Amino acid sequence: FSLPKGPAEVPTPAPSFRRVDIALGCSYLGEDGRGLRHALGGSPSEHPATLVLRGISVRDNGNLDDLTKYQVPRKNPDSSPIVFETSAELVSIPHAESLLHADCEGDEVNCEISPYSSHWAPGEGPCRTSWFMTTLRLSSGISIVLVLRGPHCSSQEEEHDVTLHPKLRIPMSTEGTLLTTVEFQSSSHNTSLHTHLGGSVTLDCRFTLAPSSSLSSLEWRRQHQGSGRSLFQYQVGSTGPAAQPNVHVDVKELLGSGDASLSLEGVSVRDEGAYICLVSTPLHQVQHVIQLHVDAPPRVRVIPEVVSLERDVTTTLTCNIAGYYPLDVSVRWTQKTPGSDMEIPLSNTHFSSHRQSQDGTYSITSYLSISSATARAPATYSCHVSHRALAEPISVSSHLKAPDPEQKGSEGLVGGFIATAIFIIVLFIVLGRR
Repeated sequence: FSLPKGPAEVPTPAPSFRRVDIALGCSYLGEDGRGLRHALGGSPSEHPATLVLRGISVRDNGNLDDLTKYQVPRKNPDSSPIVFETSAELVSIPHAESLLHADCEGDEVNCEISPYSSHWAPGEGPCRTSWFMTTLRLSSGISIVLVLRGPHCSSQEEEHDVTLHPKLRIPMSTEGTLLTTVEFQSSSHNTSLHTHLGGSVTLDCRFTLAPSSSLSSLEWRRQHQGSGRSLFQYQVGSTGPAAQPNVHVDVKELLGSGDASLSLEGVSVRDEGAYICLVSTPLHQVQHVIQLHVDAPPRVRVIPEVVSLERDVTTTLTCNIAGYYPLDVSVRWTQKTPGSDMEIPLSNTHFSSHRQSQDGTYSITSYLSISSATARAPATYSCHVSHRALAEPISVSSHLKAPDPEQKGSEGLVGGFIATAIFIIVLFIVLGRR
């Protein structure tokens, strides 16, 4: 006996991947082959360069059929861009799809390559191991740092047969390129973040090392308005991390998957600033800078909510704006009458000074003066507040009522009675004198 079965579920096909070459236009910033600065002032020389990431695995969504293997242009290396042919067999390249499709997505890629350090070994001569630092910044906010191991000679015999690059004076391939390998990569998917006051946020920082390398330490620092502070420190082999109360890094994930992301709980105004993720190995150190912006939307209230127009009286409406951060806020008043869709901007306003509370947020008060001589009732007066933390402006209104007709009638009767009384008194005085 078997239970009836429903429609068979169609398994989701596994995504297909394809290896492609990604070529990026870069700038090489560093010393020339003689170890001299380009100018007397000590500024680094700058040369056009090309970074060719060979055989990078990317998701194939069906539009990669036109891609072919990158062919190095046949030019004189002395006058053409410096070409870095880079293998990522040991370390995967993060955000490879974003790099590959940057042009189609309207994303700009800024690529800079610079010498990192050179480690000499006895007897290497000019065939020393060279290291390069490549920094990739996408306009979408992604930041990638690659530490490249440059070409080197394995024996004295090869040293005599090697051809040196005319600009960098290190071994180059027969095509005139520099063959490099990614030994260390680190990335962050967003270099600028906004978070609300009192909330939580995670600052992304990840890395991958070649099997021959190992993590040495991780540190997170915050810099703001000229001062810096260490928030988290972990040394591999130590008993545990040193961390501030409201920050957290999962050490298990750090050591297991290379996730060095920092979590902040209960964000305050004091947490705003530039956060620096420093990942170190025994040989190298890379960093990412993530700018954290704290936002707090304003609370808006208009007092009074309803007011009656009185003759020969100037009425003041008060718009209280409180609890916002940062300081910049825009306030404007408008008037709208029944039967009209037009809001008329008003200028007869004045403001208090900014006030800052203990939690770092600001407040301000705006005043609108309404003169009975020029005001039209009924009407709606609105206070419109714009701020960075708001998706759209906040509008709070006060309603100006027309005088009560019965009140007008009673005032007319009282006035007529007083005028009649005065007339009778004056008439009595005149007749009495006769």
